[in-house]
Amino acid sequence: MAPGAHALLLLLLLLPPLPGFPPRAAGCPAACRCYSATVECGALRLRAIPPGIPPGTQTLFLQDNSIARLEPGALAPLAALRHLYLHNNSLRALEAGAFRAQPRLLELALTGNRLRGLRSGAFAGLAQLRVLYLANNQLARLLDFTFLHLPRLQELHLQENSIELLEDQALAGLSSLALLDLSRNQLGTISRETLRPLASLQVLRLTENPWRCDCALHWLGAWIKEGGQRLLSSRDKKLVCAEPPRLALQSLLEVSGSSLICIPPSVHVEPLEITANLGEDLRVACQASGYPQPLVTWRKVSQLREGRQQTQAHPAGGTPSLGGHGASDTGSGMLFLTNITLAHAGKYVCEASNAGGAARVPFQLLVNVSQQQRLPAPPPPLAAGPVSHEPLYEAGSMAFRALGLATQTGIAAGIALLALTALLLATMICRKRRKRKKAAGPPGEGVLFVNDYSDGPCTFAQLEELRDERGHEMFVIDRSKPLFTEGPAAEAPADRTPAEGAALGPAQGLLLPPPVAYEIHC
Repeated sequence: MAPGAHALLLLLLLLPPLPGFPPRAAGCPAACRCYSATVECGALRLRAIPPGIPPGTQTLFLQDNSIARLEPGALAPLAALRHLYLHNNSLRALEAGAFRAQPRLLELALTGNRLRGLRSGAFAGLAQLRVLYLANNQLARLLDFTFLHLPRLQELHLQENSIELLEDQALAGLSSLALLDLSRNQLGTISRETLRPLASLQVLRLTENPWRCDCALHWLGAWIKEGGQRLLSSRDKKLVCAEPPRLALQSLLEVSGSSLICIPPSVHVEPLEITANLGEDLRVACQASGYPQPLVTWRKVSQLREGRQQTQAHPAGGTPSLGGHGASDTGSGMLFLTNITLAHAGKYVCEASNAGGAARVPFQLLVNVSQQQRLPAPPPPLAAGPVSHEPLYEAGSMAFRALGLATQTGIAAGIALLALTALLLATMICRKRRKRKKAAGPPGEGVLFVNDYSDGPCTFAQLEELRDERGHEMFVIDRSKPLFTEGPAAEAPADRTPAEGAALGPAQGLLLPPPVAYEIHC
């Protein structure tokens, strides 16, 4: 390369970037574009906030990705952040304190996600936030003190959700709010207490909600007519009634106050007292009527030691169970108790309330703890047969009938097996003896073999151990000492010992001359 070319390349590297072209940024996340104090990572199919974002970033674009969760600490290094755009992602929830490390944040865009609810501490630490976009999510309820940590918020966009309820303190803390957009939701009513904290409100958007025009909205019509019209545009002034049917499609501002009525609730529980057994399940229906549809609440009244009563309230459809043992369900006012124990017993109250008033009715639950309920059911018989009506034996009795059926069967089977074994052994012994008597023995069978050795006297026990290969008994006889004289069988001399007489027994079958006998030695 020519020397002039080297000088030209060096000059290009030292020149500032041309307008429209980002400069080379050190530490910029892969595939993102970084320039000045802005990082753009939009539409990159990201599933999490990419690492390596410069700490001095003030504007961060993360829109049109697939981020489903803000990992703890992912935004911690970005303390200088002023604008954060997370719209059109897949966020389902915001953890408490998710933005605590962004005290300078001014604008937060969360539009087009899948948020179903907001925790009270989700926006903690955002004391400087001015604009919050939450439109086009799946929010159904706004709970008390959700936005308590946003004292300087000026715009709150909540349109295009499914919000059907704003609790009375849902907007508490928004004293600087100038614009509130609640259009295109499912609101049927809104209370005066909900809007009371909005001292700086200038724009209020309430259109395209299914308003229920009853006594609960009487205040809103009067408020708009008195001074609230300045907050509404020409379109927002047409708050159309969805119910009751006689007022459907009419504008709230055109309906007379006398037509906005409510019917106080009435409650009915039948029966008022039930006795249940331990372990059973129980359903108790609380029928409530009125307009608008009353909210049914079951309360269990607990008795305190001082005699005072304390109630535990749980609305129908709420997840907590009564006293930790039951659950209710929405609409019908059904109290459902499972696996009844003694803790379920007591007094309950079913209460129904709407904008027209409240009504309640008591209910008493008794639990049967008789002895019969505590005894386990007897096991079914193993085989069909007549039912025995004999009295039971005492627990300490050792009678055979007092044993269990399985134990009795096992003992009987063991005895039968032992008897069968004994019978088989006796049969085998008898057959062996018969065969020995009937079968002819081989040559030499029954002959006693005698050796003429004289090594000393031999006891009967020792004689039995002397046998040949075929099992014949072997004896040693001393022929110099005859035991009997010639002639007929003579009695043994008196001087013979019992051992010698016993030793002679086996020798009675010898093929020797009958009159002669000898002393046996081994």
